[in-house]
Amino acid sequence: MSHRLSIRAHYERFPASVKGAFVLRAADGDPHQVKILRAQAAGLAGEGERSLNLEDVTLEVAPNLDLFVPFEVPILELGAGWYGLRCDLAIDADPVTVQPGKPFPVAWPRATTRRGSVPVAATLDAIRIDHIDCLSDTIKVSYAGDAAPELYFSADGRKLPVIEAEFDEGAGKGKIVAYPVFRSDSALHIGSKGGATVDVPLPT
Repeated sequence: MSHRLSIRAHYERFPASVKGAFVLRAADGDPHQVKILRAQAAGLAGEGERSLNLEDVTLEVAPNLDLFVPFEVPILELGAGWYGLRCDLAIDADPVTVQPGKPFPVAWPRATTRRGSVPVAATLDAIRIDHIDCLSDTIKVSYAGDAAPELYFSADGRKLPVIEAEFDEGAGKGKIVAYPVFRSDSALHIGSKGGATVDVPLPT
């Protein structure tokens, strides 16, 4: 996000593709020329990338007026994983990279990921991890503490990238969403920035 430009992404999932649009608006009250140098969907764990075929599009973006740039991503050609949208732009010839919108999943085969809820009640540094929910395309780690932690996850030596995190400062509780665990994984390894670790056996 640039102080000169607001760019959002709205999209919907369909069986074979993700369809949506980038929404651009000048954010500082002045019009700007915006050139899309590259736009793609890129895997958060290095699964690969897919071009949105918007290269070399030049736009005149005005203040107080939304400009819609439609895109489509064929997901049948993407491997299982989580993908985020990324745009390399030139705003008045100045290069900027933005990542608008939330990531979207391409599902793993149903029988490969582990499901279930695991009570933990473990403490890492000043964070108490309460439980972990294993879902078809994510794990959700619920915790309590005074501040949002920086945690790392892996399963049987395979790194599980964080997809998103939220923290309610007033309640002192938060949740971290990361890549799923597989049925072949025996334990979830959690590490903190302070060096503390815990291994959580996974549900059978």
